[in-house]
Amino acid sequence: MPFRDYPLETRTLLGAQLVFNIGFYAVVPFLAGAMAADYGLDAAAIGLVLGTRTFSQQGMFLLGGMLADRWGARRAILTGCLVRIAGYATLAMASGFPLFLLGAVLTGAGGALFSPALESRLSHSDQPSGSGDPGRERGRRRSVFVWLAITGEIGAVLGPVLGSALLGWGFDAALTAGIGVFAVVTVLLWWLLPAERAPRPQDQGGEVPAAAPSAARVRWACLRDRRFVVFCALAATNMLVYNQLYFAVPVELGRRGLDGAWLGALFLLASVLTLALQLPASTVGQRLGPGRALTLGFVLEACAFTIAALTSVHPGSATGSMAPLTAAVAVMIMGHMLLTPTILSLIPRFVPAQGAPRGRGAYYGLAATCGGIAVLAGNAVLGRLLDLTDRHHWWPGTPWMPVIVLALLASAALPVVLRGQSPLRPADSSSTTAPSSRAR
Repeated sequence: MPFRDYPLETRTLLGAQLVFNIGFYAVVPFLAGAMAADYGLDAAAIGLVLGTRTFSQQGMFLLGGMLADRWGARRAILTGCLVRIAGYATLAMASGFPLFLLGAVLTGAGGALFSPALESRLSHSDQPSGSGDPGRERGRRRSVFVWLAITGEIGAVLGPVLGSALLGWGFDAALTAGIGVFAVVTVLLWWLLPAERAPRPQDQGGEVPAAAPSAARVRWACLRDRRFVVFCALAATNMLVYNQLYFAVPVELGRRGLDGAWLGALFLLASVLTLALQLPASTVGQRLGPGRALTLGFVLEACAFTIAALTSVHPGSATGSMAPLTAAVAVMIMGHMLLTPTILSLIPRFVPAQGAPRGRGAYYGLAATCGGIAVLAGNAVLGRLLDLTDRHHWWPGTPWMPVIVLALLASAALPVVLRGQSPLRPADSSSTTAPSSRAR
């Protein structure tokens, strides 16, 4: 579906994601440098602050999703914006380690509240309207998560540009701009985003369901659904692979004796490919269907690391070429573009049909938390393998073999997990997601 054809609420949420990312990337990429240069923190303290920020966001996604189900997505989104403002304000006041640590926790917690709530609310725009054949209607509609990927990437590109421009006035200027960005987002969302209708005990026919689950039971249902937990564990490979832009790619540049400045060019390549090809990639994914799109996406990610492994060299042995690494990043991004919207659009299939209308935040939160755990554990294993490979002179591509195996495993297993999962029925969406009058 073209962007302009989505309802105002959906376009508002996508715009919020754009601005939220601008505010994030205008500050966080420069946090380590500011702590070292302006405040004299040592490497251990900086690493702890950055690690705590990541953990407080990724680790709290499930909790943030559950709060979105309890409070409603609108309240969770607005609270997430306010918590991130508090985090940036704390960083602006910080002059030593304790306040930097607190500000990092608040910054991460704000994202943990914001993202699952926004994704769960956007997921309702992915459903058919209730008229006609659902399968045919979905076939004509581009997933809203394609636009979420595009708007998020635009923010990830513009944010560092804004942050770099503001650093001339000091890190506090970037923090002040970030606070201003999030304040604007909060006001606009409070004004434009309608509140959810309170859940009713009756269905559309006026009959009370015989065994309607409690709200608390629905919130924990994602953890009791073994099929969904397996889906999240396999899908988390996508986040592990994508995060190698921050770990494996810089390591490979160093091993090949290439200048670190090339890293910026590879990040730019990833952004350009996403902005230019996300829509065509989504069209390919629609034509393939979810199962085959997942298979192709993970096979592409496995191919990317196969290229990296086959062309890898031991540190200091030779000056490598940028061409294989550039090809690996391009292939990886192609796989990521197929996978991310597909995975996000499939999550509502696992939500119980008789669940509460606010039952999706926990599902999106669990998926994100599994991704964070995969990145934490995966990077630890890869780092250990890198040390062992260099110490014992194993084949230089050895550290990347686990990523290849995991991607191939996900490509084969996820279509099997999806068998028997019925697409969302139109009635499910119309009976649970209609908004009330706009709340001021």
